[in-house]
Amino acid sequence: MRRLMSYPLIGITSYGRNAAGEYRLYANYLEAVRLAGGVPVLLTPGETHPEILVERLDGIIFSGGGDVAPACFGGDEHPMIYSLDEERDRFELDLAQQVLRSDIPTLGICRGLQVLNLASGGDKLIPHVLDVFTDLQHRLEPPNVQTRAQPTQHAVTLKANSRLAKIFGAEQISVVSWHHQAIKAPPPSWELAAQAPDGLIEAIAQPAHPWLVAVQWHPEMSIHDGYQIKLFQAFIIAAKTHQKSP
Repeated sequence: MRRLMSYPLIGITSYGRNAAGEYRLYANYLEAVRLAGGVPVLLTPGETHPEILVERLDGIIFSGGGDVAPACFGGDEHPMIYSLDEERDRFELDLAQQVLRSDIPTLGICRGLQVLNLASGGDKLIPHVLDVFTDLQHRLEPPNVQTRAQPTQHAVTLKANSRLAKIFGAEQISVVSWHHQAIKAPPPSWELAAQAPDGLIEAIAQPAHPWLVAVQWHPEMSIHDGYQIKLFQAFIIAAKTHQKSP
């Protein structure tokens, strides 16, 4: 049966197994892909052949979620590190290596940016942003250990003439932010694409790749704000182009 064209197949990494043995992911990741014109497929931890996924998919999204274990990259331990998942870390870092060796369009979101940074040989992560950047909230911190942190909004400045500035048609936008770790600098061969007002890196891009972009914020959480859906639309257009390539 001939593969249907024009609706690119987009793999999205999922969270690890919960206590009931279930894989899961927030539905707004899938809704963003569908709204932009793609067909989402969940990529669950435990897959040992990421090269097959890269070969058969038209695009890949590395989703957000818990922290990457410091043991994976020689990072620093911190009491605020949470939701470690060795199975997910291993799978996503292997998948990222495959992406970097291919031309498949790829979008990293929050944790996804950090995974791509580590797979590219980037510096250790900042284990807790508030230890370094104190002028801006990148998530609403919980009042106690029993309460979960919540997302917040702030502005980001896009690098002039960058791929992201062209996608959004602006050099400053408002984003939904929900993270407590970040990268210290763009990894080798990547470019800075956006920063928060406090200087924290909010987006990076790989200029040698056809379409490889990673953002620290959560575009899937505000796809109806007039801006964030543009990122998914640009990604889907790139996936369609990849779909038609030999």
